[in-house]
Amino acid sequence: MEEKKDKAVWLRRFVMFGIVSVVCAVLIVIGSHFSDAENLADIFGEGTFLRSETVYFTVLLALLLPIVLIGMTLFILSEGRGFLWIGSRKKKVDREDGVRFRALRSIDGEMAERQPKMPAGVIPLTQVCSDFRAFAASQLRLYYDEEDIRRFIAGFAVSRLMIMQGLSGTGKTSLATAFGDFLGNPSAVISVQPMWKERADVIGYFNEFTKQFSESPLLKKLYESCYSDDINIIVLDEMNIARVEYFFADFLSLMELNPDSRYLEMTSDSWEKDPALFQNGRLRIPDNVWFIGTANNDDSTFAISDKVYDRAMVMNLDHKARPFSATYNGSGRISFAAFRAMTDWAKQAFSMTSRNRRKILEIDRYLMDNYHITYGNRIRKQLEEYVSVYIACGGSEEDAIDDFLMKKVLRKLEGQNPIIISKAGKGLMQKLTELFGEDSMPLCRNYLHFLCQSAS
Repeated sequence: MEEKKDKAVWLRRFVMFGIVSVVCAVLIVIGSHFSDAENLADIFGEGTFLRSETVYFTVLLALLLPIVLIGMTLFILSEGRGFLWIGSRKKKVDREDGVRFRALRSIDGEMAERQPKMPAGVIPLTQVCSDFRAFAASQLRLYYDEEDIRRFIAGFAVSRLMIMQGLSGTGKTSLATAFGDFLGNPSAVISVQPMWKERADVIGYFNEFTKQFSESPLLKKLYESCYSDDINIIVLDEMNIARVEYFFADFLSLMELNPDSRYLEMTSDSWEKDPALFQNGRLRIPDNVWFIGTANNDDSTFAISDKVYDRAMVMNLDHKARPFSATYNGSGRISFAAFRAMTDWAKQAFSMTSRNRRKILEIDRYLMDNYHITYGNRIRKQLEEYVSVYIACGGSEEDAIDDFLMKKVLRKLEGQNPIIISKAGKGLMQKLTELFGEDSMPLCRNYLHFLCQSAS
């Protein structure tokens, strides 16, 4: 089709130049006829009918007119104007530089300029994931799947509290401590005791008899974190062996506040020789501190309440990965400022699509209308950030949504009436098929299938 158009264009060019040549020849013949000259030399003779000045003018006009016409013709051809040319200069240029959709390309350029650029010196999160996985395998002989590493890093970037749950022996505590070693700042492991019920069991207490404050290891780690730009991890091992919403209540409340307003009240008054970072008996919880709680699901533990689950990011470790060979060539530690720059960039660069937002909103409406289950703005914000960081870690948007909905939304079906669970499982599977496709969202489908089996 394009070849036929090109032939037609060249045919028009040939006809147009032919017409111009004929017009030029006619003008020269007419000029010669008016002068009664038999040849070109007679035109400049004295015996001619016209004066020499008129002859000069006629000949110059006859010679200049074709040049002007040819120049105008070339201009018309180059600009694509008039009836002599079908096409445009734009199409000609398009073929030369290989661009066919200029309007769409201009949109690409505008959107590319809006995308934030990664700050200088900051490494991609995909490299952090691959380096950490290689470090754990080569240095610690701990093996994790790529998906688990992505989920861990994405959850770590969304909330300062993570809950790692699953079967005993799957590597929950070792994953948290390995990440601290990878960052260059070993994690502090705090063993939760069954009798813990209040904040004094976590941070210590003031002894009225000795006039001394009994400082806990957790409090010492918190205070040390105020003096560094390192990422500081505090592991609450066997977190649900006591009631989390009791002994960790103060920290759960402070996590809802702005990072600059997270002050933990240590004493009711202030002494002259109190620690330098205390402000009127209060200590600000630094933003570079993460709490990672490991939880086993058995008869010796307590169920974790919605209050805790809503504020935390959850990661399930239900199986061990197969050993593999890896080589770690890391360059050193990652500071808190660098990690925050990576995650902030990811949250801006990889936002969730509006199409998937509408799908999630439909699931929310469906759960509310049929089972009176909903989730608030906190979980919506976590979902947006989790998807962005998960994509930056090398995963797909749908996999991130699948994992998040299973752990944070569908989990709310637990504890419902078995009849309701069975009905909800079938209805939600149909809704997932309607919104995402038949073979999509495998984690949510497997979880719903598990709930239905448990209810029957």
